[in-house]
Amino acid sequence: MRKTDSTPDAPGAVTDGTSGNVALEVNSPVDVPADQGPKKEFVGRSPGQLAWLRLKRDRTAAISAVTLAVLTIIALLAPVISKLRGISPTQPFTEKLNYQSIPLGYAGGMSGTHWLGIEPGNGRDILMQLVYGMRTSLLIAFASAIVASTIGVLIGIVAGYARGWLDAAINWVIDLTLAFPFLIFALAVIPIVEDNFFGERDAIPASFRVILIICTFAMFSWTYTARLVRGQVITLREREFVEAARAAGAGTRHILFRQLLPNIWAPILVTLSLNVPAFITTEAALAFVNIGVVEPTPDLGRMIFNSIPYVASDPWYTLWPGLTIFILVLAFNLLGDSLRDALDPKSTR
Repeated sequence: MRKTDSTPDAPGAVTDGTSGNVALEVNSPVDVPADQGPKKEFVGRSPGQLAWLRLKRDRTAAISAVTLAVLTIIALLAPVISKLRGISPTQPFTEKLNYQSIPLGYAGGMSGTHWLGIEPGNGRDILMQLVYGMRTSLLIAFASAIVASTIGVLIGIVAGYARGWLDAAINWVIDLTLAFPFLIFALAVIPIVEDNFFGERDAIPASFRVILIICTFAMFSWTYTARLVRGQVITLREREFVEAARAAGAGTRHILFRQLLPNIWAPILVTLSLNVPAFITTEAALAFVNIGVVEPTPDLGRMIFNSIPYVASDPWYTLWPGLTIFILVLAFNLLGDSLRDALDPKSTR
């Protein structure tokens, strides 16, 4: 008696009825599960796309970005808000002050008309001062960061690529600039420059003081970006793609701005994002010591300076500009940290 093969029939197989042997069909397809579709193709992503994906998954970055976007839009729409409310930032409401120039009512004069109250002393609307003050602070901070970063990138990339006396001279200038105390220099230089252009009786234009502050910030802040860019270029200038560009006959300008600069944009972007909150606080500090933006231009730091005599009687006047500066600086710092982690994930290890 022959033993019959009890092996179950495989898909795509033919069983001989007499012998029970199993033979595979020559033309049968390869066994593939029915629920498995076609193979997915892997799509390559650039470093920028990968950083954007990591940044979108970061909740801290999302919350910070939304906060900054809302505050920036409010600052940009300051004239529209003033027109809709029918209140200008310099309009006084002295009839709502008592004989001690303190706002009447609850919490610094808060009401349906003045949502955050009015300033003691002059009676201006605090909300409109905050909105226009944010615009002033953000304008100075962004302009200073862009100018300082541009100067730092240009000097740093030249210093990193050059050798010999040029690199040594640029390093000496950087060290000399870092040795100067910024606040003391600003206290001395800003009044001197103003006296050279305007007399005691002349009214100093607000635009002149803003430009002067931006130039002062840029004069001292480019060194950090330059030192960072110089170090990055030193590590890249002997890489294969730079040698290939030299062998192909590329000029120095092409190597600097077409080969090296695109490979160091990530640290430059992080530095730019972290410079903005630093400039916001520094501008507020200059206004607090009364060498910042002058009246009647609204400014957050000057609001805190003006609130010093009224801290005990009206603490709300100090709270609102201080809270606004805190939120702006915190949101920028958190966004800068998230941006750094997204562009360089190895930094968190």
